[in-house]
Amino acid sequence: MKVLAISGSLRRDSLNTRLLRAAALLAPSGVEVELLDPSALKELPLYDADDDGAIPPIAARRLRGAIRLADALLIATPEYNGTIPGGLKNAIDWASRPWGTNSFRRKPSATIGTSPGAIGTAIAQQHLRSLLSFCNSPQMNAIEAYIQFKPGLITETGEVTDATTEEFLRNYVTEFYSFIERVYMAIPRNA
Repeated sequence: MKVLAISGSLRRDSLNTRLLRAAALLAPSGVEVELLDPSALKELPLYDADDDGAIPPIAARRLRGAIRLADALLIATPEYNGTIPGGLKNAIDWASRPWGTNSFRRKPSATIGTSPGAIGTAIAQQHLRSLLSFCNSPQMNAIEAYIQFKPGLITETGEVTDATTEEFLRNYVTEFYSFIERVYMAIPRNA
């Protein structure tokens, strides 16, 4: 099973990209978590519906293709001004538009996030879930993962230094794997 991990952060040393690396390391056997190159969101021009009839830019075609090839999506979002970053919203627009080309359709997904704030990325994740619902992506709604990042919690390579957080993330990714299997029992792939 292939899970595409998408970081909504454009930062070079993103805490949310670290979180996705940790999730990849803690995934159960049989699950490959592939991190989308963080520059993929930076390369996208702003989505403009006036261009729907044109051939999409290469960056948009790559993004759509990566989503379509994955069995599921794990999206980590930072929280900017109480919502998701503009770059992540732009990527969702490119991958779901124009009408009839929605890469998220029936693709199982889960949201996760970390920030130094006490509530992690709770508000941004609620907004992201709303967008994914509109895009017809079945979502794992529990376990929720709002992780307060403390210095050194996750290394640049994705190693979790706190045993409780590591156990929580391992359980989260394992539960996501079970959720994906349940979705595909109800909605066969390519249906």
